[in-house]
Amino acid sequence: MMKVSNTEHTDLVAIHDLFESSIIYQEKNGVPVWRNYDRNAIVSDIEQKLQFKIEIDNTIAIVFSIRYSDKIIWRHLDKGDAVYLHRIVVNPTFKGKRLFGNVLDWAIDHARENKLSAVRMDTWANNPNIIQYYKSFGFEFIEDFTTPDTEELPVHNRKLPLTLLEYKV
Repeated sequence: MMKVSNTEHTDLVAIHDLFESSIIYQEKNGVPVWRNYDRNAIVSDIEQKLQFKIEIDNTIAIVFSIRYSDKIIWRHLDKGDAVYLHRIVVNPTFKGKRLFGNVLDWAIDHARENKLSAVRMDTWANNPNIIQYYKSFGFEFIEDFTTPDTEELPVHNRKLPLTLLEYKV
């Protein structure tokens, strides 16, 4: 049985374990790696009810965060008309099952409920495989962008070459 709900403080150990497992997976596969991910950003997302989990049979299969504005990365394109997906991490036990489709289904429904016209996300510009993966779900390439070195961004998102992707709802 699959369930989408907000993460809680009691999930923090599991969430950190997922991030650590993801870093190990990324290093092993030679793809860009989350360095020094910002644990405070995760706690803030939990407190603001902006982080979600998908559980399958009572096991966290994937976590993701959302925003309703992303002015630093999307700049002039951010017009308050989208939900933004961030920090998507898959439990290694569930890799290869295309669970991102469940995240996207949830995000599309959420966008429609909130009268938003798009689901947006960014990913590493130097990882063509992940870009193609997201495109396989219907995301379109918008542009490449390197983030500024600003304290307004979590440490792991500073000076990062990104590809911006959008799914029209």
